[in-house]
Amino acid sequence: MKQTIIRNGRLIDPTHGTDTKADLYLADGKIVGVGAAPTGFHAEQEIDAAGLIVAPGLVDLAARLREPGFEYKATLPSEMAAAVAGGVTSIVCPPDTDPPLDEPGLVTMLRQRAKAHDLARLYPVGALTVGLKGKEITEMAQLREAGCVAFSQGDVPIADLQVLYRAMQYAATFGFELRLRPEEASLVNDGVAHDGEYASRLGLTGIPVIAETLAIAQIVQLMRATGCRVHIARLSSAAGIELVRTAKREGLPLTCDVDINHIHLADVDIGYFDSHYRFDPPLRSVRDRNAIAAALADGTIDAICSDHSPMDDDSKLLPFAEAEPGATGLELLLPLTLAWAERSGVALPAALAKISSVPAQKLGFEAALTVGSRADLVLFDPDATWQVTPQTLKSQGKNTPFSGMEVKGQARFTFVKGKLVYQAA
Repeated sequence: MKQTIIRNGRLIDPTHGTDTKADLYLADGKIVGVGAAPTGFHAEQEIDAAGLIVAPGLVDLAARLREPGFEYKATLPSEMAAAVAGGVTSIVCPPDTDPPLDEPGLVTMLRQRAKAHDLARLYPVGALTVGLKGKEITEMAQLREAGCVAFSQGDVPIADLQVLYRAMQYAATFGFELRLRPEEASLVNDGVAHDGEYASRLGLTGIPVIAETLAIAQIVQLMRATGCRVHIARLSSAAGIELVRTAKREGLPLTCDVDINHIHLADVDIGYFDSHYRFDPPLRSVRDRNAIAAALADGTIDAICSDHSPMDDDSKLLPFAEAEPGATGLELLLPLTLAWAERSGVALPAALAKISSVPAQKLGFEAALTVGSRADLVLFDPDATWQVTPQTLKSQGKNTPFSGMEVKGQARFTFVKGKLVYQAA
């Protein structure tokens, strides 16, 4: 592996809150020097990072890579390439593949395929129940041995609380974390949009906020009873945020994230039935959107994920209520996070922490720019503007509500394990 020196960059380390200009030295997959070369270092590769920010590689807590089972929407090679083009060096993939990640062999196969492509690191989340059917708990211990970092139902809620209770007891015994999207299925029915003024005006079936808050309240009560660690995925409402804030003050082992789309968009953006704005959970009110931005700034919401969901055109070229929810997001995680930080007055190290050091900590490693740290890095131009188009996105899925818009912030170089895996043209 080449020994590399990165010169003249602005180093931002969100873990330690540092922001300085210095050279960085990489060897054997790690950072071996900051500011000064270690003894015996001989650079075989030199990168001029003048005008660029050098930061730990981004860590995405939820990105669907569509393998196995949905290769017509995207493939592992296409989405790994999209990840490193966006500066994402570690990807957490949900278990809702086909078949779901409910057997150790499937997890092992997926990890081996990802390793063979030698781009971003892959962290699978195991299915919480067999087939994600909510009936029978999976062999979590075996799935953990195969490499699963946590357990989830994806977007499929467990209707039987007895099953969830037992799963949380089991997980607590072994110290496993559950990642749950809070949604009470009986209150969703056929809902496709936020239950509010705009859904009523458009004649769309609404999903009330209480579908989220009731589920959070149940999860919190079960946490009190079991001591299980839970990460709530993709909060969408002001009321949900308040419940999480209260539980955190109580000291419960609860963390949470929000997807990048809900930070910027609201139900009013649906316009005239634009299916690119169809999400689960749905885009909620402007008040909810503003509460999300504020909760990110004050630390109630721990992390930002892309909730990357690439799909084929046929999945979106349908009436709003029939279109598949979700959007591509790996390549937009960085610029949209920077846009939130600028709008909210959040310092760059604190903003980058939401998409690097905080999610990395949840995966058990430190994303930092110190000697001995992983040489997983993104070098990006914070002022570079680019237009989101099918041609500029490397993901096989081109579906995003930000299509045609101009965003600011672009990865120029991405390193994984000290290897240059992406360089902008």
